[in-house]
Amino acid sequence: MKTLLIVRHAKSSWDLSGQSDEERPLNERGKKEAADMAKRLREKDIKVDALVSSTAKRAKKTAKYFAEVYGFDKKDIHITEALYEAPVAAFYSIVESLKDDFKAVALFSHNPGITQFANSLTDVKIDDMPTCSIFAVSIDIKKWSDFEKATKQFLFFDYPKNPLE
Repeated sequence: MKTLLIVRHAKSSWDLSGQSDEERPLNERGKKEAADMAKRLREKDIKVDALVSSTAKRAKKTAKYFAEVYGFDKKDIHITEALYEAPVAAFYSIVESLKDDFKAVALFSHNPGITQFANSLTDVKIDDMPTCSIFAVSIDIKKWSDFEKATKQFLFFDYPKNPLE
């Protein structure tokens, strides 16, 4: 059994004009929400084995907040350019290339691809993944290479403004 956690980067800043999209940092709200959502995920008792992020600064920084909560060194975050502006097919390719010893993996990426990918996995559909939201599925596989054809089970969808139970 594997678990995939799809995480949209936290709220980013638009303050610096002329800055490239890939270099936009998190704003203060984004920093707080990234830390809060990492803690909320940890409270669900999901052990994360790997963090995989887009090359964009805001995605990497979001992943760093999750790394801190889970006790990872920030150097342990796997960075892949393929998650920046990724179409659905790229997500499948990245997931299928994961190491099989990873049981639970968190991917940090961007809209619109991340919402489209989440919607391709199960019968549960969402209109939009808000910043720092998490869409989670479990997959009854031993090898990540079997991911695309495997049946996925929706676990949860959580986001910063989601009222706590």
